[in-house]
Amino acid sequence: MDAGQSVTLAGWVHRRRDHGGLIFIDLRDTTGYAQVVFDPRTSPDAYVVADGCRNEYVLQIEGEVALRPEGSTNATLATGEIEVKAGAASVLAESETPPFGINDDSAVEELLRLRYRYLDLRRQRMHDNLRLRSRVAQHIREFLGRRDFVEIETPMLAASTPEGARDYLVPSRVHPGSFYALPQSPQQYKQLLMVAGFERYFQIAHCLRDEDLRADRQPEHTQLDLEMSFVEESDILDLQEELYVSLFTTLRPALKVPRPFPRLRHEDVVNRYGTDKPDLRFGLELADLSDLVASSEFGVFRSTVEAGGIVKGIAAPGGAEFSRRQIDELTDFVKQYGARGLVSIALLGDPRTLSDDQLRSPVARYLDVGAVKEMAVRLGAEAGDLLLIVADSPKMANQALDALRRELARRLDLADPDTRLFLQVVDFPLLAWNEDEDRWEPEHHPFTAPREEDLDLLDSAPGDARARHYDLVCNGWELGSGSIRIHRPDVQARIFKLLEISDEEARTRFGHMLEAFTYGAPPHGGFGHGLDRVVAILAGEPDIREVIAFPKTKSASDPMTGAPSSVSSKQLEELHIAVVGVENGGGAGQSTDKRPEPASVRSS
Repeated sequence: MDAGQSVTLAGWVHRRRDHGGLIFIDLRDTTGYAQVVFDPRTSPDAYVVADGCRNEYVLQIEGEVALRPEGSTNATLATGEIEVKAGAASVLAESETPPFGINDDSAVEELLRLRYRYLDLRRQRMHDNLRLRSRVAQHIREFLGRRDFVEIETPMLAASTPEGARDYLVPSRVHPGSFYALPQSPQQYKQLLMVAGFERYFQIAHCLRDEDLRADRQPEHTQLDLEMSFVEESDILDLQEELYVSLFTTLRPALKVPRPFPRLRHEDVVNRYGTDKPDLRFGLELADLSDLVASSEFGVFRSTVEAGGIVKGIAAPGGAEFSRRQIDELTDFVKQYGARGLVSIALLGDPRTLSDDQLRSPVARYLDVGAVKEMAVRLGAEAGDLLLIVADSPKMANQALDALRRELARRLDLADPDTRLFLQVVDFPLLAWNEDEDRWEPEHHPFTAPREEDLDLLDSAPGDARARHYDLVCNGWELGSGSIRIHRPDVQARIFKLLEISDEEARTRFGHMLEAFTYGAPPHGGFGHGLDRVVAILAGEPDIREVIAFPKTKSASDPMTGAPSSVSSKQLEELHIAVVGVENGGGAGQSTDKRPEPASVRSS
């Protein structure tokens, strides 16, 4: 806006200040803020309107743009050098006092925010996040469109498929006793599109999974879904890198996005970091110390190794200065993740010339200084560092040390907040052994192709077979995964046999795909990336709910609308459904976050 220009503005009263003779209102709309001045000497009617306004009233004003007086500019606002002198004003809508402040970023209890989400979304942070989300989607479409990808929508009502989580089911009125499933992903449809010859497909797809929630998970999520024909893993990994470097550097040019993205084998990643989704912005690599302590006088180490477990550790930089209380806190911390305990060894001297009196540990009398030297070297420790060691099963040790690694990075402020460091994890195992059910399960899904050179292992050592599967990770968040798919019916049949899926069950669950593949399926592969997670990482938000317009609570309920809610008996009758075992209809209600009691559902 230029000084002297006549304007009409409409928006919400963001802040009102009465300076005894002049009233100042910061008017807010989706584009930002403008300061409006009401002077009773020049516009008495407008002044009366402003005098009766309160925060969140919807106001329309007509006035003239003027430069702010010297010394009163606001460099934090795009409009901070000008103001609007009101000539006329009218109230378009009044507002009750909001349950929390719109004009500040003070902390608000989460349930209250979600109960009044339409008010929470008025806040600048939320506006910025949703605008960023829109720009992300636009950028993706433009990027893929330039590379001849075709955007194709797939159905929301489909058959139930084994995707690793529970389906949301939708009863059919016209087919009593039958159910649709809401899609966990468009996995089968996108493969069928490859059979259909489209070669390059993508979709920003809405996906639903009935699973327990956390900071990076919601029952409804949006996925960038993509599939390509006649490709190898490297083609897709290259495309992922090109896409995200373009996206992040365009929309957040101040961020550092190192490239090329590292490509690490799944086994190596888990050994070095304890997880397949590590944050690589800092070191703190883990190391297996089992061979160094297999004959240790310290019984916990020795007995763990003898029982088939591992002794594994991490070095905390400068941790020799940690107090007893701090070490006790870290011990309690790893116990939350299943570890039985934590052994600490403070290095008070150079690890290469360490002497007995330069060790400080609750178990020092059981430790051989030579073994400690080797541990320190393996962990990359220096004088003044603290070795932190867990002795447990491989799974538990890795789980606890992964959490400890992240906690140390937080306490020591090791992660650069302006860096987004991507990692592509490859060479996942094809199968995982389910001990409870005594059978093999797919590590990803049953359509993931094994590596060609590992096909013979399907008969002799299926647990050693590697998948043509890959994950994309950024700053410790798994953004998504993908794979080269099985396109040969004979290989698919071998996988089904390993998974103990009979021919009849395969026809029932996947008959349409198996039939399609008999008509000439091209080699193909793709990925599915969580768009909510991508936007959250881009925005620097710790929870994907901050980038979703209307998210659910951690118990998958909506305090604003009351969903999930009970329905009328007439609706149930039309669907041939009887609900039993629930009192008061089982709805979540508008003022509670309690998960409804389990119900059994009968289809009549």
